[in-house]
Amino acid sequence: MPRALITGITGQDGLYLGELLVGRGYEVFGLVRGQSNPKVATVERLVPGVVLLEGDLTDLPSLIGAVEISQPDEVYNLGAISFVGLSWKQAELTGETTGMGVLRVLEALRIAGGNDLSRVRFYQASSSEMFGKVRETPQRETTPFHPRSPYGVAKTFGHYLTVNYRESYGLFACSGMLFNHESPRRGIEFVTRKISRAVARISLGLQDSVSLGNLESRRDWGFAGDYVDAMWRMLQQDTPDDFVVATGETHSIRELLDVAFARVGIEDWSGYVRSDPRFFRPAEVDVLVGDASKAREVLGWKPRVGFHELVEMMVDADLATEAAAADRH
Repeated sequence: MPRALITGITGQDGLYLGELLVGRGYEVFGLVRGQSNPKVATVERLVPGVVLLEGDLTDLPSLIGAVEISQPDEVYNLGAISFVGLSWKQAELTGETTGMGVLRVLEALRIAGGNDLSRVRFYQASSSEMFGKVRETPQRETTPFHPRSPYGVAKTFGHYLTVNYRESYGLFACSGMLFNHESPRRGIEFVTRKISRAVARISLGLQDSVSLGNLESRRDWGFAGDYVDAMWRMLQQDTPDDFVVATGETHSIRELLDVAFARVGIEDWSGYVRSDPRFFRPAEVDVLVGDASKAREVLGWKPRVGFHELVEMMVDADLATEAAAADRH
């Protein structure tokens, strides 16, 4: 039975990946930060048989302990301060967790493995935010980076560090440059889930409006459940490499609002959406769209859930959740 260690298992990607690995016969270990973590019950419900280990990406000894206990064949480093907007307000913590956290996981593997890294396969969650102020469209594996947020800078550090450990120590290390991927499990601070939840609440009469930032911002949005399959496929190859994972389509926040409100029968949403300067970024990334040709050709991967289906799935899930909560009260 193969063994996998997942950092960030309480996030949407960690949950989907844990489910996928259990379904493929893995023994799954998940790193959980802090005592009495409220998300533990969700992990245990969705990832049956998971072994949870206490640890933190800012604490190297805890990571060494997690590696020694789990003895993993595969390590997926998904843990991060992942909300881009927060990274300006907590830049140092973002650097320590999202950037230096990668170094600590890699060092934990090197130290616990006694410099023999040949047995372990490592996946690093890189990000389309590394492209930032894009140099070419669409973005591919060879596109230069120009990150526009502390989060993007930290992810760029972790990406290059993963390449360095691959070249320095022969570690089977892959980075997935994942473009925006969403799901009903996305945190409510992210704009996609913020919109799907607000639309559900507005349709149920629980909320009057939603405040957003730049409605012209365009992103390449896919389904998180599809993207974790690409992560797994990377670690099954004969040679480690880095891959862009994306749909190749770009949509604006306005288009997202169109689909979300239409799902609840509202065609004109202008009276429900307010523009709030607080939600504009200090340095904006206007358009991101990925070219996943390499992932299609080498990994045999392609997205299954389209943009409209994704948005409608999220609205439906929030409708069910909010209606159930309203009934309880």
